[in-house]
Amino acid sequence: MPASPHTLKTTVGTLSLDNPFILASGPPTASGDQIRHAFRLGWGGAVTKTIVPDSIEITDVSPRFAAWKGENAGLLGFENIELLSKRDLACWTGEIAAIKKEFPERVLIASIMASPDPAEWRDLAGAVVEAGADAVELNVSCPHGMPERGVGAALGQHPHLVREVTHAVRGAVEVPLVVKLTPNVTDILPVAEAAVEGGADILAAINTVQCLMGIDLDTLEPLPSVAGSSTYGGYSGPATKPIGLRIVSQIARELPVPLMGIGGISHWQDAAEYLAVGASAVQVCTAVMWGGAGIVRGLAEGLSGYLAERGLSGPDALRGLALPRLGTHEALSRDASSRARAEHPERCTVCGRCVVACRDGGSGAISIADRRVAVDEVRCDGCGLCSLVCPEGVMVVRPRSQVNGRSAATRLSGKGPAA
Repeated sequence: MPASPHTLKTTVGTLSLDNPFILASGPPTASGDQIRHAFRLGWGGAVTKTIVPDSIEITDVSPRFAAWKGENAGLLGFENIELLSKRDLACWTGEIAAIKKEFPERVLIASIMASPDPAEWRDLAGAVVEAGADAVELNVSCPHGMPERGVGAALGQHPHLVREVTHAVRGAVEVPLVVKLTPNVTDILPVAEAAVEGGADILAAINTVQCLMGIDLDTLEPLPSVAGSSTYGGYSGPATKPIGLRIVSQIARELPVPLMGIGGISHWQDAAEYLAVGASAVQVCTAVMWGGAGIVRGLAEGLSGYLAERGLSGPDALRGLALPRLGTHEALSRDASSRARAEHPERCTVCGRCVVACRDGGSGAISIADRRVAVDEVRCDGCGLCSLVCPEGVMVVRPRSQVNGRSAATRLSGKGPAA
């Protein structure tokens, strides 16, 4: 692999980070010790677990997590019904001051939430900034527990309330102001625009997606089960990345505002995708809960190597490069035509998945006879389903010009036409 870029330094508005990896607000930032540990491992920044006024009582239930796991216990999706920080404001102002004294070069963002009363937001913001926070993140997006009290996503789903809260805090502090958006809306743009109109310097997206993880079919208890009952929670983990990418790209295409991408970031490739659709940095939470804060080393090394391979000077050079390729469905080319074909026949196990998928969910263009995969080029319309279900990577979709003139059948012995 080519030599890595000299730096992973990046900017998010007026914030400067040593690298674009920020520990998101949540269980991994519930204490000063956890944040200091993360900074020692190399995280460029961290967002505290959401701080609330002392008048808001926070009491968690247990258990409060549920997971959707794949093979070998790999995480696909994660649900939490955990509430906000149980530490009081005095504890947090002391922690913020201590962290900044030890790690003055790292970006520390204080996440806050208050009642709809603007004065509470102003007082909370003023206290964390006085303690030394580099920026303030407004949590108007938590989808569980807090909306029942009229806060969290109960505010973030209404543009005028987002505008009012943001405007109130903007008048109280001079540090960069981040608004963390909820995906639990029909259209993200009115909410994003309202935050910017209220004075937000940076937008962070997304917070968790409201969900119900599942039902235990032996007990019929919803999960996570708390003494036999449950509630709707916040969904995160790898399965949420497509939602996060969609929302970040939608905002980036319409608003000239710095963005932090959140949602499903487990590997460096995920972070690179967020940067490519317009994010300046990324926040990570669930992957840290699953694999530990040390994952930042692999994230940084992988992204650094990719940037070097692409000849890009740093994360800022990757920002938004994929956006020109995103548009409306109507604008997509109807002239480009693709067809399926079998390549690398030596890998084929004759499992028949491509045949069944094409028959029941496609155009019925694939068959297997005498240990041969055959694609009917007339019937195939290039949907790509076969390539997605094939476990061995035998079925691929190519431009029609690369398929025409070749045999529609590829012998599984490997003696057919060259791929």
